[in-house]
Amino acid sequence: MSEFDSRLGRAWWALRLGLALGPIIAGIDKYFNKLADWGMYLSPIAVKVIPVSVPVFMRAVGAIEIVAGIIVLTRWTKIGSIIVGLWLLAIAVNLVTTGMFYDLAVRDVEIAIGAFALNRLTVVRESALPGKGGKEAATSSMATL
Repeated sequence: MSEFDSRLGRAWWALRLGLALGPIIAGIDKYFNKLADWGMYLSPIAVKVIPVSVPVFMRAVGAIEIVAGIIVLTRWTKIGSIIVGLWLLAIAVNLVTTGMFYDLAVRDVEIAIGAFALNRLTVVRESALPGKGGKEAATSSMATL
């Protein structure tokens, strides 16, 4: 593809912002527990295996989520989207192993699919950017991205 369709630009931005802000907000909340008591979602298997207390572990999880969200907002969106997608799949596995929260596990798998879609859109978008194998002249469709 030689240029990125401007109609996909809004979808790319929506996915990019959502898949960045979601992890950042959830990550910050791991320190405050205002949105949820995050520790209750941790599998009993994980609780037995982790070498630190649940609150300390959840803060580490929060830090990883914040960093992953920031990566999605940088020029490394393609890599960040894969990190966020794999992270969400890991969370879904954790939720399934609790024996509860199957609905949240399904939701996280669906969001991971959105992260995959962002990754694929980013690949196409980057191939259309000047100097990345696309047309050298910026088109009006690129200006809207």
